[in-house]
Amino acid sequence: MRPSFTIGIEEEYQTVDPVTRDLRSHIATEMLAQGRMRLEERVKAEMHQSVIEVGTAICPSIREARADLYHLRREVIHLASENNLLLVAGATHPFADWRTQEIYPDPRYARVVEDLQLVARANLIFGLHVHIGIEDREEAIRIMNSIRYFLPHVLALSTNSPFWRGMKTGLKSYRSKVFDKFPRTNVPDAFSSYAEFEGFVKLLIKTNCLDNAKKVWWDIRPHPFFNTIEVRVCDIPMRADESVALAALIQATAAKLWRLHERNQDFRQYSRALIMENKWRAVRYGLDGKLIDFGKEIEVAERDLILEYLDFVDEVVDELGSRDAIQYIRTILETGSGADRQLRKYDETGDLKAVVDYMAEETRAGIPELVPAAA
Repeated sequence: MRPSFTIGIEEEYQTVDPVTRDLRSHIATEMLAQGRMRLEERVKAEMHQSVIEVGTAICPSIREARADLYHLRREVIHLASENNLLLVAGATHPFADWRTQEIYPDPRYARVVEDLQLVARANLIFGLHVHIGIEDREEAIRIMNSIRYFLPHVLALSTNSPFWRGMKTGLKSYRSKVFDKFPRTNVPDAFSSYAEFEGFVKLLIKTNCLDNAKKVWWDIRPHPFFNTIEVRVCDIPMRADESVALAALIQATAAKLWRLHERNQDFRQYSRALIMENKWRAVRYGLDGKLIDFGKEIEVAERDLILEYLDFVDEVVDELGSRDAIQYIRTILETGSGADRQLRKYDETGDLKAVVDYMAEETRAGIPELVPAAA
């Protein structure tokens, strides 16, 4: 039976002081309480108090996902403003120091910090997670195995973290290098079946490596509690339209791979080691680099590969109703990723505070804000 290919989008935002432009821990309990009165469980805290996370409902199409994400961004922008804060979508803050940031008071986060120590405290990063509904668990594993190949392409489009603690890192996604200090991150191995994946998780739980499967933090995973695959590789983009476009591309990739299997075809599997070579190139160069075409055994410009990627998924796009959303991928190719735009702003101004102001403007871009949406 055809999977539902529903969409859920999670975004993590920065709460920023409008005067200093530094991260500021929001008034954790008060601001979160205000948010939950409006948005219920769709807004929640993260480990650092200067991070606020939202999650859309389970959406049957990208059209509904876009409307819900716009609503969430608009509400949290208003919520931040009411608490004298700016809301910023960026995968790292240009100059904030993680050592000055407070941990949210929750036993779950306390356990993570106790387990991972400085690695957890330094993990001051912000991501985009996309859930795609695939109800059959064996189907989910098969599709996940194939999507792994496309993770570097998706990451390159989302790159939005070129700065760290006031320094130009030389990377387009420094967030990726901060997060890979955690255990059980990066691209997973392929699994022959869902039973093999379950056996892997049960072994880790039995041997006290983790207490539940949510602490498997790979770039893509079968979600342990929902009938979805969750793509976690992306930096959070600045613009909501970018997040919507990436979600639509991920959904279309899953649908195309399912379509191939229905025709008794499949997408060639590549080893984790090879895919990690491409991930590094995406982290380092973003859209300006070259990835390896493993079949042809040559380097190909990232932008050319993205165009090939769009051609690959094109046959399922109209069926999914996502052509307009995916068209925005071409806009990203023209304007650059968030990292490219941050770097341009810094080159123009030489001022990281100006970069933060620009990021705040981009976070609001394209979202109707004449009146707050009803909760």
